[in-house]
Amino acid sequence: MHNKRCDVLDPIFSACSQTQSAKLTAMTDTETEDESRKEAPNIALSGGAEVCDMLAMLGIRKGTPVISDTYDASGDSQGTSDASQGAAELRAAGLPDVVDDDRPSLSQPAATQPDSLQRWTLAGDAHTRIESVIFESLLQGLADARVSALLRIAGWPCHFSCFALAGTPKSSYSASRSALLQVIHDLGGDACLIGRQENVCMAIIEIHGAATPEVTCTAALGSFDDKHPVCLGSVRSNAAGASRTARGVLSALRVCPAVRPIPRPMRADDVLPERALLGDDDARNELVAVVYRSLLSDNADDPTLDTVSAFIQSGGSLDATARELNVHPNTVRYRLKRAAETAGWDATDPREAYILQTAIALGRIRDSRV
Repeated sequence: MHNKRCDVLDPIFSACSQTQSAKLTAMTDTETEDESRKEAPNIALSGGAEVCDMLAMLGIRKGTPVISDTYDASGDSQGTSDASQGAAELRAAGLPDVVDDDRPSLSQPAATQPDSLQRWTLAGDAHTRIESVIFESLLQGLADARVSALLRIAGWPCHFSCFALAGTPKSSYSASRSALLQVIHDLGGDACLIGRQENVCMAIIEIHGAATPEVTCTAALGSFDDKHPVCLGSVRSNAAGASRTARGVLSALRVCPAVRPIPRPMRADDVLPERALLGDDDARNELVAVVYRSLLSDNADDPTLDTVSAFIQSGGSLDATARELNVHPNTVRYRLKRAAETAGWDATDPREAYILQTAIALGRIRDSRV
């Protein structure tokens, strides 16, 4: 189904080359994240001019007012490193940058520093527009060099780990947004994107300080409506990972009617089978790569996969499984216990058996195509 909000991105990206987007679409998930890491240091070389065009189409040009962001007098080496990396990218793109050489005195007032020493910390509406474009791009699965450059302009580091958190606003979107920002600030968090999709308020949060997934989720539960589910996404890296965790959370919330009872918070990885049924490719890939592959072994005679599969197909009967495999029931019990310890999925638990069944079906279908 066509999403009308995607139209916002059309005039921005239509004037830019689609080479990166096509390449990312064809990649596997692992390749996408690896490519993101490889391209991050060279963003400006591959898409810098396009970023300038995009900013211009947003009404943001070199003359757009910025808040001066000078070097941190506390000597934060990480911040300096990120600024230096971003400087090279923006300089190659023809954008104002931070010059690493001949730094001014830290005591020098920001107003007297050269324009080239002011970073792209955009003020007011400009920053909001940039974040809106990034948010929509990530939700549409676009995470190429242009989006990575926009993230840098919006203040994100070159390399980062992040997670998504989403739910129905408690009273209004603006109130939930303000509450989320306050929670992240109180936890010592740094970069975050907050936006809405359908009736959901979502935050994509960089892991920084105490702003870890579990801690942030617990502190932020009050920002969402108590009568609707809240979903916590998995931890991912860089722009491609941010897109995956955000899309995973939305997919998880859509399958809530099929989940009973619904935990609070719900984790996107806990509903992989339902997401796969909905057509979520990320969920299918994870079921195969993480669950199904964990049952396989380099030893072709390893009975783990066949035992787990037979046990599930028998409805969880040890005796029926033993007859099917022509072994003693205690042997089946031992194999299932070993599978749970090594793979992390217990076939004797109804919910985990459902996850295993779905993963095995998807894995066998994929293996048959090789």
